[in-house]
Amino acid sequence: MDYLWSPWRFQYVSQGSEPAGCIFCVKVAEQRDAENLVLHRGRHCFALLNLYPYSTGHLMVAPYAHVAGLAGVSPEGLAEMMELARRAEHALEQVYHPDGLNLGMNLGKAAGAGVAGHIHLHILPRWFADSNFMTVVGETRVIPEDLSVTYGKLKPYFQE
Repeated sequence: MDYLWSPWRFQYVSQGSEPAGCIFCVKVAEQRDAENLVLHRGRHCFALLNLYPYSTGHLMVAPYAHVAGLAGVSPEGLAEMMELARRAEHALEQVYHPDGLNLGMNLGKAAGAGVAGHIHLHILPRWFADSNFMTVVGETRVIPEDLSVTYGKLKPYFQE
């Protein structure tokens, strides 16, 4: 998919190469939550916005542990992932009023995982009209809101 307008991608495309290390591990270690779009840090997992969203409000929940599958996540970590998914559902409903939500994981590169070595749960708000001709014919998504604005809207729902 192409994006019509995504100014936040400039930093990524101008780097000329992939960032060193796992993007989830790097972002959570840097302790620059607003810059890295980290919405919440729990005991076992964290929530953050997707830097290249499929829809406005697209966020993810990942464990701190660098593991590729559910078997590597502790029972407490799995429970916290679901609690953060529930919190994300509430936040997205309050802020964006979607018609539905997609929750999903891609385990392994063959399944479509962009970061195959670090499991993460995608949570995307959906609207009846979000699959229009731009997506279907033009293979282009239009994201109408800057990520920093999305972050500011959702962050309060992830504070204790």
